[in-house]
Amino acid sequence: MTDLSDSGLPPVQRVVTGHDADGRAIFKSEDVTPTRMIPSGDASFLLLWTTPTVPADNNDETDGRLRDAGLTLNQGSVIRIVDMLPGKESPMHRTNSIDYGIVMSGEVELELDDGRKTTVREGGVIIQRGTNHLWRNVTDRPCRIAFILIEAPAYLHNGQPLPEDKPEDKH
Repeated sequence: MTDLSDSGLPPVQRVVTGHDADGRAIFKSEDVTPTRMIPSGDASFLLLWTTPTVPADNNDETDGRLRDAGLTLNQGSVIRIVDMLPGKESPMHRTNSIDYGIVMSGEVELELDDGRKTTVREGGVIIQRGTNHLWRNVTDRPCRIAFILIEAPAYLHNGQPLPEDKPEDKH
């Protein structure tokens, strides 16, 4: 049996497909991997895949997990699992990306830079469009979110790009 994630949640199954020499679909790999604590101690992460470009190149045989990715991957895309720990929160941050967050279990509070908040529950989806925000888990159990981040130009406000504000690259 594979170890539990640092969050206490089950490890994550990853299945990667590809093509054989005849162009037929195959399973390239399958693994089960736990999430691991990030240095700030507020969440545990697992990088699942990256692409160095958008659109992606399905002829690139590199295992996308092996690319060096920060919070986002410039000119590319990232998918990771984030387990937000009970009572913890992320720093306020903004990235030049469009992010799709799918709450797989638990719930998370999303706060914007003006202080407005909403709770996103299991099965909920967040479409984060380059805004300044933070994540907070106000419950007593971990919240698992799948995040897909795709590079995007900076949001233009009055014709001027809003700057990225990434937390220290600890992801």
